[in-house]
Amino acid sequence: MYHEPEHYLDNNATTARLMAHARLLLKLSRRFATLAPTGLRYAAHIANYQSGTVVIHTENGAVAAKLRQMSQRLCDELSKGGPECNGMLVKVQPRQLPLRSIGSTQKPLSAQAVASLETVSGKLPEGPLKGALTALLARAARVE
Repeated sequence: MYHEPEHYLDNNATTARLMAHARLLLKLSRRFATLAPTGLRYAAHIANYQSGTVVIHTENGAVAAKLRQMSQRLCDELSKGGPECNGMLVKVQPRQLPLRSIGSTQKPLSAQAVASLETVSGKLPEGPLKGALTALLARAARVE
């Protein structure tokens, strides 16, 4: 007989508490999404709930300041549809972008490109351009 993973998580004493807390956070998050103004809804999210205090993470200080101004009203509204909300702690925690670029990788120059750059470098007078080409050719020699 097939049981969803949730069934097993609910039947274990340790994970049952965790699942209950996760469900509570999900309920608060959905409620917060309906209560928060449209502009703030996407820049803030419920991070935790502990002893009557709702912890909200925002993407920047401006959103945090606005939510702090609205905290009492939001607490009252959150309390109506769920657990008691005595206070709200608003923190600035920018979301982590999963696809941030990692430093550029060195790509090898072809033999033809190296030969062309050496020819050009040999014809240039001493100066910053010739120095830059010489440094580029030295790096290209190390990569190969």
